[in-house]
Amino acid sequence: MEKKNGVNIMLFVLIIILIGILSCSKNHKNQTEGILLQTDRDFSAMSVKKGMHKAFLFYIADDGVILRNNSYPAKGKKMLEDRFAVKSDSSFILSWEPLYEKISESGDLGYTYGIHTNTNKSTGEIKKGTYVTIWQKQADGSWKFVLDTGSQGLSESSE
Repeated sequence: MEKKNGVNIMLFVLIIILIGILSCSKNHKNQTEGILLQTDRDFSAMSVKKGMHKAFLFYIADDGVILRNNSYPAKGKKMLEDRFAVKSDSSFILSWEPLYEKISESGDLGYTYGIHTNTNKSTGEIKKGTYVTIWQKQADGSWKFVLDTGSQGLSESSE
């Protein structure tokens, strides 16, 4: 009879451990849900308030890459700093709205996509396009993008 009680206790302990493991992984997913959407919205808000260059330099990972039309990839924060040093971002406002996020099961990599809006300050012309940003969780818990790309956009009159 003691042997049967020992098996029952071990089975009970195993069930408790499994419940704990399953509840932890479920909580992890709930804790990360929406974080990339908010990070991407904060990124856009910084672009509107402080300029596209400052926002991109703040949110890019040290080894991040930007892909744009008619341009070679900008690889790394330093290359982006050099590229922005010879270009002005004061003639336009770049903003965007993320529509979707997906985070890996491991919780350290994800992506967002959505619609970007580029407004010419002097003419008021508005161009819209789509984008995708791949994010990586950093050692300090923040999210930085490792790849950003988007379409050039269409003017609103083209829609």
